[in-house]
Amino acid sequence: MNNVLVGQSGGPTAVINASLYGVITESLKHRGEIDRIYGAINGIEGFLKGQVVDLERELDKEDLEALKTTPAAYLGSCRYKLPEDLNNSVYQTLFDKFSALDIKYFLYIGGNDSMDTVSKLSAFAKKINSPVRVLGIPKTIDNDLVHTDHTPGFGSAAKYVASTVREVCLDASIYDKPSVTIVEIMGRHAGWLTASSVLARKYPGDNPALIYLPEVAFSEERFLDEVQKALKEKTNVVVCVSEGINDGNGVFICEHASNGEVAVDNFGHKMLTGCGKYLENFIKNKLDVKVRSIELNVLQRSSSGYASLTDIQEAAHAGAHGIEAGLSGETGKMISFVRAKGEPYSLSYETVDVSEVCNKEKAVPVEWITKNGTDLSDEMIEYIKPLIQGEPEVPMKGGLPYFPHRPNK
Repeated sequence: MNNVLVGQSGGPTAVINASLYGVITESLKHRGEIDRIYGAINGIEGFLKGQVVDLERELDKEDLEALKTTPAAYLGSCRYKLPEDLNNSVYQTLFDKFSALDIKYFLYIGGNDSMDTVSKLSAFAKKINSPVRVLGIPKTIDNDLVHTDHTPGFGSAAKYVASTVREVCLDASIYDKPSVTIVEIMGRHAGWLTASSVLARKYPGDNPALIYLPEVAFSEERFLDEVQKALKEKTNVVVCVSEGINDGNGVFICEHASNGEVAVDNFGHKMLTGCGKYLENFIKNKLDVKVRSIELNVLQRSSSGYASLTDIQEAAHAGAHGIEAGLSGETGKMISFVRAKGEPYSLSYETVDVSEVCNKEKAVPVEWITKNGTDLSDEMIEYIKPLIQGEPEVPMKGGLPYFPHRPNK
């Protein structure tokens, strides 16, 4: 049993394939210890259906290099929750499939829910005394995984948000008439990505004038008052809000627009959207100003045009360190980023017990949220800035970026 299986899970990022690149290239360095490199199509769910590809046969040298700057999930993704009961037959089925392919190392690239899968599989492997080593490679634009300084995908998404909001702010300023523009940004319980919009400002007092995160209870009345005050200081006001802003009692603002009827995914998470449009209508009914809302939606996680070179490099290192950890005998671990104190910015890689990571969320420190919950401190700016640095060289063909892809059957 000397083969590697790698899968991707959850929402993709601009650099999730850079982690896949890291897994593949590091595996190739260890011939003799690793024989074949398989990819699970559509994550653990697809693997259960027998959807596996030999990555060495599928990816030539050019496509392998291009993976680093290819957004979305090359192998496809899933949101599949494994049963809590380790006696469920699905676990033995999975490990039978591991055995049939001589899998010794299973690496899962994903966020919080994916780490839950890593935790359960490693627990079952221990239960049956299986030699399969299971490791998690972190990924999420939400930056909400604990026991790691930040997560691959966040830096590029933060760079996209800050850049796009800066463009929106310029667009909003072209007319000399009062206006409010509301930008809705991803983030269910953690406001890291919305907080990155603070970097859009070109000078003190610039837009976005107000930034709202889910870590602070949201009041519509207070929001109206703060918008009115902002309009007295500037003609055009840009507001950034997390999709997960809530009243502090567990009710999301977007639920007001849907009468509380919000769909949930396989992990029981509410599928949030619409708070920007709701607040647009709220302001429109209260104030005699032009109002519009913009939902950045999946562009935050799929845009490679604003990808961070630092993020790409760190994502690839995370994948490579996953292989190194497996070869050294580790299992049930997640690769963790450790930031050195002081300047210049530098990072090292460690492993942490994945059971201490899954089903937990890292919120923005409350001391970094200022001005009654409408702004961010300099500490937040200094935290994010190193993660957005550098621009990758994206391969082009016919005037457009080249992205290797699998046929969508």
